[in-house]
Amino acid sequence: MKKLLTIALLISALPALAQDLGALTAETKKAVMPVVPKVVAAMQEAVAEKGIAGAIPVCKELAPQLIKEKRLETGWDIRRVSLKTRNAERGTPDLWEVRQLADFNIRAANGEKPETLEKSEVVTINGKQVFRYMKALPVADVCMKCHGPAEGLDAGLRAKLAENYPHDQATGYTKGQIRGALTVKRPL
Repeated sequence: MKKLLTIALLISALPALAQDLGALTAETKKAVMPVVPKVVAAMQEAVAEKGIAGAIPVCKELAPQLIKEKRLETGWDIRRVSLKTRNAERGTPDLWEVRQLADFNIRAANGEKPETLEKSEVVTINGKQVFRYMKALPVADVCMKCHGPAEGLDAGLRAKLAENYPHDQATGYTKGQIRGALTVKRPL
């Protein structure tokens, strides 16, 4: 009887949970997604002014700084992650993120537009409820300059990338592929 009551309570709570998940997703996107166009615009400006190698600090320094500012503002864990990391210290995904990135790749291969791919979920971490959000970051034209096929990159640029990222795995992409994702862990 207790099990049936528990199941009935959970089922009756599903619409509220779905609404909460929708509200959490919308709030989270509104707070963190403005970072992405700022990074893209800064990258485009840096490439135009300083060339491709001169733009490396945008991804290496400016993007992490903007994300850090959002972390301080919100109190949430916010990162950029990828299955092919350029900076393993900052960008290595956890197991949940690996699953979502793999799912994004499958969904994109099945025809979903990469720029629409996202995942929201409430999970339990160390006994506490946490809202997780992840938004795919597809490879744009500006990204191809440093993340395209390695053999197509200028030798000077390859040397600069190797100097800044000695364990770089983040080349070989084509436009529109999933480069990685912006990921958020928000305590509830």
